[in-house]
Formats: sequence, structure tokens, C-alpha cells
Amino acid sequence: MILKKYNRKEFIKKISVVTLGFTAFSKLIASKPLLDKIIFNNSLINDPKGIINLPEGFTYKIISQKNDLMDDGLRVPNAADGMACFQGSKNNIILIRNHELGHAPVIGNAFSNNPTFGENFNSYFKKNKTKFYDIYKNKTECFGCTTSIVYNLKTKKIKKQYLSLGGTLVNCSGGPTPWNTWISCEETVKKNEGKVSKNHGYNFEVKPSEKIYLSNAKPLKDMGRFRHEAIAVDPINNFVYQTEDREDGLFYRFIPKSKTKLIKGGKLQGLSLVNFRGPDCSNWKRQLFKVGEKHRVRWINLDNVDSLKDDLRKRGRNRGCAIFTRGEGMWFAEDYVYFTSTNGGKDKLGQIWRYRHEPDSNSEGYVELFFESKNKDILKMPDNITVSPWGDLVVSEDGKGHDRLIGINKEGQPYMIAKNIFNKSEFAGACFSPNGKVLFVNIYKPTMTLAIEGPWKNLKNPI
Repeated sequence: MILKKYNRKEFIKKISVVTLGFTAFSKLIASKPLLDKIIFNNSLINDPKGIINLPEGFTYKIISQKNDLMDDGLRVPNAADGMACFQGSKNNIILIRNHELGHAPVIGNAFSNNPTFGENFNSYFKKNKTKFYDIYKNKTECFGCTTSIVYNLKTKKIKKQYLSLGGTLVNCSGGPTPWNTWISCEETVKKNEGKVSKNHGYNFEVKPSEKIYLSNAKPLKDMGRFRHEAIAVDPINNFVYQTEDREDGLFYRFIPKSKTKLIKGGKLQGLSLVNFRGPDCSNWKRQLFKVGEKHRVRWINLDNVDSLKDDLRKRGRNRGCAIFTRGEGMWFAEDYVYFTSTNGGKDKLGQIWRYRHEPDSNSEGYVELFFESKNKDILKMPDNITVSPWGDLVVSEDGKGHDRLIGINKEGQPYMIAKNIFNKSEFAGACFSPNGKVLFVNIYKPTMTLAIEGPWKNLKNPI
């Protein structure tokens, strides 16, 4: 593939995207940052309703929750995970939300006789089953899915919500694309046996729509078969980066044949380091990597990527690819792909890495350990991430106890944005509205999607 040379900064300033992801609100970042100063403290206001604690001046609204009746006659399923926000018409935005559900028997699915997903599914499935990925004996036992929410920012009300992908398994996270679609990722490698009729472990593309629209579930097999977690797309060349939720997982790059049509296939690669062969980047046994150190990168072409033996990562390691323990959330912003290693670090509290593509004669960019937690009170088990309008990371915790949303500024200093006091379920799918005024986030179980508003310019709640 021959790539055109661009001035990345100028390009990012000019491109227009509806999701927040790829440029971290490039227009805002290109101007003066929204936060001139961050003052560290740890005060959040206790929520009298017992849902989430927020900084002073911030409010939330529950806009969707488990068992709500949707506009297609089905009910909101459980296990809300990765999510992205897309611009709709006028004041409308579209949220696409993953549901990390497996195969039967499962609690909180949208299908079958389970009342959580609805008493109207039988008739719905008969009408729409050709769009489902996995059908078993003329029904589906695969309850992973996505739902879409059309929300009006002015009225602060849902205009529509519906099932937008069906017949998949364990839809964990994913990511938005520059051409305004959502990639939903299966975090499983279940084979076509038992109550499933097809192999799983793939990515699926979902289109945002203000009308009820169930996407045709087509697996993107050239992106690899493994326990997918999340994706992030570099909008300059449309390289798609992927994480793998394994303790010996790889960090992948997919180079598509067509920049906007992933279904046409492409080439899958694994990240390696110029000065290390197959290193373990966890820092568990040996402290090989320090915060702020830059390590030159090479990319290794991978074969047999539809890995029926689930050995893609092992074959990559044998060829020199680096290992990242439990790669999870990721986001593209300001030339960097940020990604989390949930239990990385000496204390297994989590790491945040970032990769920058800078091809030259000696390497294809560099990877850097951006943050490593040494204190569970600061950050524990980072999972999904996004980038705020002011350029800071917003990190969802997935640890024990009452999980939080943690901000991390460009200097690597953490601060608290929100705390789940409702239960001990994780936050997931944090994403900002295109205008930067609303932060949407899920409480994983029971499904609860919240819209958070407040004086983001004056956020002063660091730990």
C-alpha cells in the first residue's frame, strides 16, 4: 500500500468527524485548551439518590436502563459495555451501545422467552432473522448485541431506541470509525458447537441511524479471530488498531484494502519492538518499561488470521511480537493511539500505553508507557477509555469495590470525575457528545446509561 504524505496536525485540524474519538475534539484542541489549570483535591458531592457521585455543579440523568421497552418492541438488555456517540440531525445524537452477553442460558438477554429482552421477540425474530449472525435450529442462542439510542440534546429525551445488531456473542467494546460507523467486538472464540452454529471471535460493523435499523451481521474475518476488546482508527490512513483481552495478548494493526470498507479485507499485523524480541510488557516479573520511555516499533505480518485454534497471539509472540496483558479500551487522539492494560504493572493495578505512527528508516513509530498505577486509590484496573474535549483521558475502572471515572491529564496526573455508589459494577462506554457538553456512560449491570452535564471547563476534582 502506498500512503500519501500528510502534515498530520494540519490534516487533523481540517477533517470533519461526527464522533469525538479520532481527533479528541480537534477544533477545540487546536485552540486554547479548556482547562487552564487543574487543582488536585478529592471531593465529590454525595448523590442523595444513591447512583453516582459527581463534582460540584455537575448533574446526571438516567436516559435508558435494563428492561425499558424499546421502539422495536424489544426490551433493553443487560450488560451495557462499549459505546460511541454520533451526530444526528439538528439536536439529535445517536449512541450505539454494546451488550456483553453470551449464549443461553443467560440472564438479561433481549431474546427468547426471557422477559428481560421482551415478550415480542418471537415475532420480531421471524421478520428479521436473516440479519442475525448466528441462528441455531431456526432461533438464536447468541444474545450478544448492540442497541442504538436516538437522544435529543435540547429536550434531553430519548426519541428512539432499538436493537441494531444481533446474533453475536460477548460484545465487549469496540470503537467508532472516521466514516461514522461503530465496530462491535466479540470477546470470545467460541466455536460452532453446542448451541451455536458459527464460529465467533470477530468484529462487526454497525451503522448509526435515527430510524429503527437492524444491521446485517457480517463478520470482518480479515481483522482476525481472537478475544477482541476494542478498536481505534487513525483517520490519516485509516489503520485500525486492536486490543486483545488475554494476559498474553498482542497489540494489532489492520491495514484495510479499502479505507472505508473493512468487509473487503486487508492485512493484519502485530506490534514488535526494535530493541526487544517478544517482550512481556506487563512489568510483573521484570521492570522492563518505565513511564515516559519511547520504544521504536516494527510491525510483523501475521498469517492464518482466522485462527481456528485460537493461537494467533502465540504465533505472533514466536515471531517477536510484544505481549500486553489484558489489552482493553483504546482511543485515538492527537496522533496517539491510547490503550489500557487492565492488570499491567508491578502491582497489577493497570497500565495505559500510547502508540504513535511515525514511519522512518529505522522504525514505524514508537510505543510508550504513559501511566502505570501503583496505588489502588489512584487508579485500579483501567478498562474503557475516551478522550475529553480538553484533551485528557477519561478512564473507566473495572476493579473491586465502587468503581470510578478517572481523568488523567497530559502530564499523567490523575483526578476523579465520578464514582458509582449504586453498586459495585463497572463504568463502561464513556463518550462525549460532539458538542462536548454531555458525557454519556454506562453502568454495566444492571444496564443503566447516564447523561452527565456540568461545567467541564472548570473541572477541578483531581485525586
